[in-house]
Amino acid sequence: MTRNLRFLAVALPLLLAACVPAVRMKGDTGLLNAQVQREQALAHADHWVLQGRLGVSDGKDGGSGSFSWTQNGDQYEFVLRAPITGKSFRLSGGPDEALLEGLGSGPLRGPDAEALMRKALGWEVPLRNLRAWVLGLRADSGPAELSFGTDRLPALLQQDGWAVDYREWDATRQPPLPKKVYAEKLPYKVKLSIESWQFQ
Repeated sequence: MTRNLRFLAVALPLLLAACVPAVRMKGDTGLLNAQVQREQALAHADHWVLQGRLGVSDGKDGGSGSFSWTQNGDQYEFVLRAPITGKSFRLSGGPDEALLEGLGSGPLRGPDAEALMRKALGWEVPLRNLRAWVLGLRADSGPAELSFGTDRLPALLQQDGWAVDYREWDATRQPPLPKKVYAEKLPYKVKLSIESWQFQ
């Protein structure tokens, strides 16, 4: 067998495996009970810092960069560093007020963080729900449908018209936490790759 044929013999199964769609199971009683236990364990986790990479797209334009997100109860600070596109900014606030700083148009204030991002950047980011989704939890905004992976953790969460795809989990933590969270509500897409979690 030549070297090329040997390479194909090794690589082909890997390539085929990469093309197989993720297994998603409807939640049975055991899976849903385990999810309820996860949600109860994390229900009061509202002081944390996470860091990673963010990508946002509206189907035509978008942006990406490194980010840090600090949550202190109802107060938050979200910092995006995107030197290539020039869309670096700091978004901070609480339930009733948001402040967006760092863009060329000057600081913007308003009662709604999502509306500020939409106005200043054209980005549709479900920030209120994302606070729960990044923990792998259902948001309290309405009904949600869950599908699970072979690891018995959520693989797909559908809520408020968004499909939240959990691509990877950190199972070394108890309870496990998401590492890759892809949310989509066509034409909008939000991709979070979480590199570190710190709970305070």
